[in-house]
Amino acid sequence: MMTKNKGVFLIFNLILTILLTWIFFDSFSLVNLINALFFISFAYLMITLFLYTVKGGFYDGVTFGFRRFIHVMSRNKDYLDEWKDKPMPSETTNEKFYQLIKYQAIALLSLFVILLVAYYLV
Repeated sequence: MMTKNKGVFLIFNLILTILLTWIFFDSFSLVNLINALFFISFAYLMITLFLYTVKGGFYDGVTFGFRRFIHVMSRNKDYLDEWKDKPMPSETTNEKFYQLIKYQAIALLSLFVILLVAYYLV
């Protein structure tokens, strides 16, 4: 089921790339298609890398420190609000969403490289 969703989402991204090429560039050419594909694949790459750092626990210490600081410095202490028990960002990441975004980034970057090599070889 997830493979079907990945394929449908990839087709949607390719159609979006073609539409962006048609809308934002004066002519529809391979160079403009490669440029539009680069922008979309780069955005997916940045989202994938951000999710990877969140999933790895990079921001957990900062989040814990800010929660503790806000709890200590707040005037109206809510003792029912246990800041220690709140889940960290690495515990709240959705693995299926991460895998979907990672697949899109890899597929679009691969297509980008293939089109770029084809452009320079022809």
